[in-house]
Amino acid sequence: MLADTCPTCGRALDAHDRHVRFTLPDPVLDLPEREHTPDTWLSHGTPRESVMMQVPGAGSFVRILVPVQLDGGYRVTFGAWLGIHPAQLQPTFAVWWEPEYVDLRLEGFLANKIAPWGLLGAPVIATVRNPDETPYLTASPDPGLSAVLTEPWPHDEILPHLPD
Repeated sequence: MLADTCPTCGRALDAHDRHVRFTLPDPVLDLPEREHTPDTWLSHGTPRESVMMQVPGAGSFVRILVPVQLDGGYRVTFGAWLGIHPAQLQPTFAVWWEPEYVDLRLEGFLANKIAPWGLLGAPVIATVRNPDETPYLTASPDPGLSAVLTEPWPHDEILPHLPD
């Protein structure tokens, strides 16, 4: 086995410790015009760059990080979307680049299907772990999502579902 190959699953080590970023929340993907729906608001120029968005007919969303531990100390982090109540969007935007950001706590629902689990719509809590990073999904009353956050996962159950 080559030195740059994982001894656990045989895949190249650069397939581990990955970051996978969803461009849009799944409810926005279901709209005919997606992010081009009239009166859509994005925090940045494109959905990929944005950390917040509001799309009529879909809702209000904030980007979050979903860390998944793999066996052997590796991790896959998903840049997913959290659906929040529309009344939370402006207060979130107001503190995002301010010192108060460190105290941000958001409750909502997971707005992306994460393979292999799915979990779209699971209730979640996101908090700031590092003031220089997007909030992390830190808890969920959903037993399946709670297991995703707290248990290490075999490489062969996760890595085949990631984009190349």
